[in-house]
Amino acid sequence: MTVHHFSSLQHGHRCLQACAQGPKLSPLSRKPAHVFPRKSCVSQGFRLCCHTRTQFSERGVSKVRKKRYGGCIPSVLRSLEVDSDVSNALRPWVGKLSPKEQTVVLKEQHDWNTALLVFRWFKSQEDYVANVIHYNIVLRILGRAQKWDQLRLCWIEMAADEVLPTNNTYATLIDVYAKGGLPKEALEWLRHMKIREIFPDEVTMNTAVHVLKEAGEFDQAERFFKNWCVGKMDLDQLNICTADAEIGPKYFLSTELFKAGRPRLSDHFNGRNSNKVSNLTDSSTDQMVAIRKPKLAATYNTLIDLYGKAGRLKDASNAFAEMLRSGVVPDKVTFNTMIYTCGSHGNMDEAEALLCKMEERGVSPDTTTLNTFIGLYATAGDMDNMLKFYRKINGMGLLPNVVTYRTILQAFGQRKMVAELELVLEEMEQSGISIDEQSVPVIIQMYIDLGQLDRAKEFLEGYQRVRGLSSMNHAAVLDAYAEKGLWKEAEAMFLGRRESEKKMETMECNVMIKAYGIANLHDKALSVFESMRCHGAWPDECTYNSLIQMLSDGESADAAGDFLTRMQESGFRPSRETFCAVIARYARDSRAAEAVDVYRQMIRAGIDPNEIVYGSLINAFAEAGKVEEALHYFHVMEESGLKTNQVVYTSLIKAYSKIGSWREAQELYKKMLDLDVGPDVIASNSMIRLYSELGMVHEAKSVFDNLRAEGSVDGVSFTTMMHLYKNMGMVDDAVEVAQEMRQSNLLADSACYNAVMSTFSTSGQLKECAEVLHQMLVKKISPNNTTFKAIFTALKKSCLPIEATSQLVMLYKDRKPYSKQAIITLLFSAVGMHSHAQNYCESIMIAEAKLDVRAYNVLIYAFVASGEVDKALNFFMKMQDEGLEADTMTYINLVTCYGRAGLIEGVKRIHRQMKSGEIGQSASLLNALVDAYRNLGKRDLADLVNQERWFDSYTQPEEETNVENGSPS
Repeated sequence: MTVHHFSSLQHGHRCLQACAQGPKLSPLSRKPAHVFPRKSCVSQGFRLCCHTRTQFSERGVSKVRKKRYGGCIPSVLRSLEVDSDVSNALRPWVGKLSPKEQTVVLKEQHDWNTALLVFRWFKSQEDYVANVIHYNIVLRILGRAQKWDQLRLCWIEMAADEVLPTNNTYATLIDVYAKGGLPKEALEWLRHMKIREIFPDEVTMNTAVHVLKEAGEFDQAERFFKNWCVGKMDLDQLNICTADAEIGPKYFLSTELFKAGRPRLSDHFNGRNSNKVSNLTDSSTDQMVAIRKPKLAATYNTLIDLYGKAGRLKDASNAFAEMLRSGVVPDKVTFNTMIYTCGSHGNMDEAEALLCKMEERGVSPDTTTLNTFIGLYATAGDMDNMLKFYRKINGMGLLPNVVTYRTILQAFGQRKMVAELELVLEEMEQSGISIDEQSVPVIIQMYIDLGQLDRAKEFLEGYQRVRGLSSMNHAAVLDAYAEKGLWKEAEAMFLGRRESEKKMETMECNVMIKAYGIANLHDKALSVFESMRCHGAWPDECTYNSLIQMLSDGESADAAGDFLTRMQESGFRPSRETFCAVIARYARDSRAAEAVDVYRQMIRAGIDPNEIVYGSLINAFAEAGKVEEALHYFHVMEESGLKTNQVVYTSLIKAYSKIGSWREAQELYKKMLDLDVGPDVIASNSMIRLYSELGMVHEAKSVFDNLRAEGSVDGVSFTTMMHLYKNMGMVDDAVEVAQEMRQSNLLADSACYNAVMSTFSTSGQLKECAEVLHQMLVKKISPNNTTFKAIFTALKKSCLPIEATSQLVMLYKDRKPYSKQAIITLLFSAVGMHSHAQNYCESIMIAEAKLDVRAYNVLIYAFVASGEVDKALNFFMKMQDEGLEADTMTYINLVTCYGRAGLIEGVKRIHRQMKSGEIGQSASLLNALVDAYRNLGKRDLADLVNQERWFDSYTQPEEETNVENGSPS
């Protein structure tokens, strides 16, 4: 949009079509919303802004040059500065100061106590006439110093002197009360004006509108302004929602202050009250009243800012247009407000065009104007333009102020631009400019985020050598450490401050408690809490809420409950989140009774439970299988008007699942399908599990298929379906689900791996079973009993001799330290994963415990299976050296080893020993002999072994048979 020429007053309002919320003055203390990458030109660009110490010093002298007064005023002011005794300082000027000179001397007093003493001295003079101007000055000084009791006495004294307040008096009081953090009390002065029948002039009206605007009461501010325009002073709906001040100025305002200075009957007859409040209330009469129009630029500035903050862009534009039509000349504040309004709405081109028009109209931009651009571009992450306007400050002969540097330091700090920020600090040091305290936490945060803890410590110590940190900024630095879990660094700062100051603020202790809470150092957090009062800090609601929520997340539900009681006994009201945390903790611990007790405390405290509270209670009873109690709180929740959510439905479904009530659970699940978000995976898994337990395959598969279609299926879903299919004898379907789960990367814990391995082992897919086991081991998930059960199932279905599996089962039961490695080795060897098997062989060989024959059998088998017969024979000899006798499994392995090595004599020797009875006969050993002879090309010997096997079988006594059915008896 093009900015129209300001010379055309009818169209001037169009330049404000893009307005946005924001303060009238530069918001440079705000943090930028995003972090943007560095630009290579930034550092170079900032170097162009460097000034010498001399240049800054010369400007500084002109900047702070005191006002020059003529006559005796300079001498009077010097005397007051030199002599602390006001009476001595002013004695030479008895009867010599005119009322105007007295006013100047009062205005120049910045210390409230001195101002009061000077005022008392003036009043003590015989020729002094009490006047409202002097009282206004003193009231302003006392208000700015927030000396409310002295202000009250001054106001009462003013009434005693029969000095009537004017609009300027009320504007002063409204202003100082608002700036003192008492906006609600500030507006009470309007009611006092109405009692005295004084109608606000434009300055007073503007002050009141400004108070309402800063309090965010935009509608009330506009209504007050419009009423003023038609001569009304309607205060019935004028109110600011704030907590009552602790020091009690409102009390004085409603008692002594309102009593003091009430209008007397003689005032009305003598005409002493001018500018009376209009009593016009009838709408027909309103039309006859001439509309007041503001005549001050300050009023229009307030209105433009009011509408901008309220997001009413058109109204802001209209206010500016009305300003121009009324012939009110825009000032610097007007342009600064409009520039910020346009810029904060994203129209930086318009904002810069306004700067040009500002100069064309002869309104010189000030540092605030350029700071506004610096802040806007910093927020947008445009470092080039930010520095461009920094250079403009110097190019226009202006002096960068605290806001300028704070904005630049925060922009660089939040973007982790260390080199550029340190260059700024260097130039500030060379120019004698102090670092603004608000920038310190940002700089510390930057160093901490980058892991440069030494630089953070060095910077902080350097800053504190020059000046100290306020409690608020000290807490902010502590918080920067706390958020990163650096509790030791935070602790060192905290303890150092506590030792040096001897008094701590509550907010600092709260942050330290937070730091310990993040680090799960609950004992230390409790120690800080218990020691707070010893150091002048009293726990507040934040302290208790933080501690209780920390303890609820930790290991001590009882401690959280005790502190909840302690908090309420101290007169504090726990937050809803605190009650929720304690209730949820008791629910997780299956302590439903305690959860209900806290719920009742919450009701007594006047805090309405939310969905989280009811969800926790319902879940607690659901986990305990107490369906009636769960349903009770479900109905209470519905009656309270809260909308049932996923969590509640899921908890109820779990409750019904506990008792096998599938129909009720199914009804709830159907209701969840009607929700916008639908059922969650936990509810769906609960239904699958419930259907599985009842053998309802079709229903379970339907829910599973829906999860699969939505992409919400998880490991529990797959595992449950595999168990269902296996239990129902649908092995092929179980294998299909196992394959899908394996490919979907949902294998995350031992339960998932065990389910897949069990499915593969049951179906005889031994290689897949071993591969899943290896994947599990690579992820460092320890096998458990279920894992080894699946492995034994797989080994029994393999071609291994039955003796091998039997030995490993016994080895596992004996809990030998190498038993698990031996079992895994045998599985890998059996499926041909020899490299992995040999890795586990090494772990067995380096075991500190002495190996038994079963372990040696596994080692021999693994090396034979991998073709390394020499190593296998070496282990056999080592076994003999250790005095271990070979068993049947050992001979089976040796026969296989001899057969592969071509050592026929070794095979024959074992064959002869078996025939002579030295070695027990075994079907597995006979099979091994047959295979060995065939591998050696000795088919005749292999046939001989088979004949011997047939003969031995034939000569065994026949088993008695049942004649009737032909089966073994």
